[in-house]
Amino acid sequence: MKFLIVSNAPIIQKQKGYFAYSPYVKEMKMWANHAGEIAFCCPQWHNERGLLVSEIPFSFHKNFCLSDFDITSFKAILKALIQIPFNLLILFRAMIWADHIHLRCPGNVGLLASIVQIFFPWKKKTAKYAGNWDPKAQQPWTYKLQRKILSNTFLTHNMQVLVYGEWVNQSDNIKPFFTATYSESDKKTPVFERKFDGRINFLFVGMLTAGKRPLYAVKIVEELHKRGYDAHLDVLGEGNEKDAIVQYCLENNLSKYITLHGNQEQTVVKELYKNSHFLILPSKSEGWPKVIAEAMFWGSIPLSTAVSCVSYMLDNGNRGIILTLDIHEDVQSVVALLNNEGKCDLMSQNALQWSRKYTIDYFESEIAKLVM
Repeated sequence: MKFLIVSNAPIIQKQKGYFAYSPYVKEMKMWANHAGEIAFCCPQWHNERGLLVSEIPFSFHKNFCLSDFDITSFKAILKALIQIPFNLLILFRAMIWADHIHLRCPGNVGLLASIVQIFFPWKKKTAKYAGNWDPKAQQPWTYKLQRKILSNTFLTHNMQVLVYGEWVNQSDNIKPFFTATYSESDKKTPVFERKFDGRINFLFVGMLTAGKRPLYAVKIVEELHKRGYDAHLDVLGEGNEKDAIVQYCLENNLSKYITLHGNQEQTVVKELYKNSHFLILPSKSEGWPKVIAEAMFWGSIPLSTAVSCVSYMLDNGNRGIILTLDIHEDVQSVVALLNNEGKCDLMSQNALQWSRKYTIDYFESEIAKLVM
């Protein structure tokens, strides 16, 4: 079977091989394990441009190379008007070659590919929509257009569209899906027995950008400390908000209980998950927030905004706290939970049991069904 992967994610060619964004490579290896001949249809770079990359560990037929484009400025739009027809031709060539067409959405390439796939109704297709599928979410028009095309079974034939979360009133080709970090063997690792009457460990993992609202996580722990709780926050990640967080901690004398670690290896992150009582993710936008599922795997209780499929993941508050972004209301929700240790234990167990269904082993078995 000729399996085509169409994506915005670039391939980076170096002298010793081909590389791509590391988390993307891990997932694509699972798809490749169950496919025959592989080909990509994506942009190609000659250096990483700051991207975290790893070598593609499987051979592939070729890359039907696309031209990078965006529509973020007037100049970029003019350039795109030349590039788009070229890319459409390349997409047609690639899809003619393929037996199974796999789209990675949303994105500029995903939009073009979702249009071109209409002309191949007899071919088997899958699409992984890695963004927010919530019909009520505020999104760019290009994302909304991709969603409409993919979910329209008159235009889109023979395709399963994998989306994060469960949503009402969806077309028959929409399939709730997930992603995974840990394996079945990780379940054998003992889980830290948490006590909620002493030091309380909070954790933030993610990019330190305005969209992730890391400073709000700092303010929650600061407010708990003011109320007499022995609350500590470990912040993992880098980004343009880091200086503002450092300055805020200095001005408010928070360094004794707020620690910025920068980026860390997965083994370090895992240990912090295992020893944290709560994960805080007050994000503006997510697809499947991996850090929430990872923290829940180790029994850490998530505090998160209700973006994308978070309400589904947290069972509307039975597996974590939905943040309102009203600092006093959110802190009061944490205080109320801390004052009921039995509820803390139950919520932690609910989080752990739900997340442990979604292992890498299960993920790959579901991929195998889609490729067959």
